[in-house]
Amino acid sequence: MAKEDAAVEAVEKLEPALRLASTFAELGICKELVEACDLMGWKEPTRIQAEAIPHALQGKDLIALAQTGSGKTGAFALPILQELLDNREVEHSFFACVLSPTRELAIQIAEQFEALGSAIGLRCSVLVGGVDRMQQVLSIGKRPHIVVGTPGRLLDHLTDTKGFSLKKIKYLVLDEADKLLNVEFEKALDDILKEIPKDRRTFLFSATMTKKVNKLQRACLRNPAKVKAASKYSTVDSLKQEFYFVPADYKDCYLLHVLNERRESMIMIFVRTCESTRLLALMLRNLGLKAMSISGQMSQDKRLGALNRFKAKDCNILICTDVASRGLDIQGVDMVINYDIPMNSKDYVHRVGRTARAGRSGYAVSLVNQYEAQWFVQIEQLLGKKIDQCKVDPDEIMILKEPISDAKRIALTKMTDSGGHKKRRKVGDDDEEVEDHAHSKRSFKKSNRR
Repeated sequence: MAKEDAAVEAVEKLEPALRLASTFAELGICKELVEACDLMGWKEPTRIQAEAIPHALQGKDLIALAQTGSGKTGAFALPILQELLDNREVEHSFFACVLSPTRELAIQIAEQFEALGSAIGLRCSVLVGGVDRMQQVLSIGKRPHIVVGTPGRLLDHLTDTKGFSLKKIKYLVLDEADKLLNVEFEKALDDILKEIPKDRRTFLFSATMTKKVNKLQRACLRNPAKVKAASKYSTVDSLKQEFYFVPADYKDCYLLHVLNERRESMIMIFVRTCESTRLLALMLRNLGLKAMSISGQMSQDKRLGALNRFKAKDCNILICTDVASRGLDIQGVDMVINYDIPMNSKDYVHRVGRTARAGRSGYAVSLVNQYEAQWFVQIEQLLGKKIDQCKVDPDEIMILKEPISDAKRIALTKMTDSGGHKKRRKVGDDDEEVEDHAHSKRSFKKSNRR
């Protein structure tokens, strides 16, 4: 045990402090990529970029820990693209592979690579589940420079797609590495590691990091540089965090109270189950709010459709499971609500990281009932600080009980009629959301007339 503790300490030991560069050019980034950064609105490197990029440009492996929303994607994408540019006279298909635990994050990473590499004709392929495999085979056939994917679908293609191999890749990136090193991805990740060369650069990036050294060693890092732009588990200073202690039976009333206080804000609400996302979305639409849901039960196209409508501000409330808590960069999210308190404290850090991104301010509020108090205490212990409690006049909450009850009853009826609780159907396409919204408003008006 003492030996492992010593190893843990070694893994977490920081590199000697360096003077942080204030421009991408100072970091050693070439002119073409500096211009690409400027076009993306990246005027100066974030702390994690300033600390990680010099080590990456020196050819070192990396373990990088930084708060969510701090520019981790740029920190690994720029060094990879720079080496591609430095060797542009040689064809470098399948140059780098980036693994992500979620489909949405993989797509977002690919979009950032393509934006940074647009001037140099970068080819990027996204291999995730929920998308037609033949389209992905055609994409692989174009011999992309960068492959971004989730472990399961990437392994499917390595196994089944003729001619596809990663035996010549130069870089492997594990984004949200603590999640990828968990048991649920263990077999797929081990099989992928067998298919790629040991002579490569490996980057591990995350907002939270596991202590289990054997998991880090499985990724085959060689004398990695360790950089931290955050404490082990932390949230940014520009994030205001509060909680309400609520009776379980009145949680919906407190939710509506919070939403009524911020009617014009862009809000993400996190719940524990896929069924809850749909129920809450229907209930809130019955109450006249513009809400949509996203969950793992929805097809990939429908999930992306809901995300895009939220980004375009067609709706200002997105209700989601933890499928949306990892890495997604949605501009302008003002507030995160933890409707259900996560049992895993690290999930709280990822959830609230959807707001207060890239130096902007944000607000996170948690609705803690009597059964969730112990989990919330664990979150405070993880963060190393107490979160402020909000108080509200009970009369303000009681006024909301009747409209909430009517709206929830209509929502439950709608879900029962469509088999929402019984069949675990894939739901959430735009047409159904629009139809649900219209139906909900009609039904709610009728119920009020009664």
